[in-house]
Amino acid sequence: MDINQIEPIARLVNEFSKLPSVGRKTAERYAYSIIKASDEQVKSFVDSLLGVKAKIKFCEVCGNYTEQSPCKICRERTKKVLCVVKDPKDAMAIEKSGAFKGQYHILHGTINPLAGVGPNDIRIKELLSRVSDGGTEEVIIATNPDVEGEATAMYISKLLKPFDIKVSRIAQGISMGSELEYADEVTLTKALSDRKEI
Repeated sequence: MDINQIEPIARLVNEFSKLPSVGRKTAERYAYSIIKASDEQVKSFVDSLLGVKAKIKFCEVCGNYTEQSPCKICRERTKKVLCVVKDPKDAMAIEKSGAFKGQYHILHGTINPLAGVGPNDIRIKELLSRVSDGGTEEVIIATNPDVEGEATAMYISKLLKPFDIKVSRIAQGISMGSELEYADEVTLTKALSDRKEI
């Protein structure tokens, strides 16, 4: 029997296929896995989904995911060095490397005129506000090494020039066109330690 004819299964497959990088076959495997799981396993899965939606919010300081705002990193770490990244998943990738001990600033996007995303559509004003509050000595721009990431890095570096702070860009240990979330810890550590002033 075609699973598309069984409405609850078809709906579940459709929902799974909406997730990033999940094709039809993978969505079907996920659906079959849920069907085979015990009631307790399914309840735990559903509870974790609802819990994430109910409890996770953005940190009012850095824009990262957190249960409590400001987040633990913003509460406990020095703001002398800020690492600017595109998405929360990029900050998580850098955290796994253990190479960075400062605070983050999440832009929630990069400048991309073709997609209609300009400087006012991402958290650049909030970055400038954090730097103007004082105490920041360096801003590391760790956007992806692609066209949009490079354009965003150059734009931010020009805006930060009047603040008389060090502005650096992560070294190109990260290959052009790749994304930070897929880089391994060694590559990220090297990229952070070999950063250059821009």
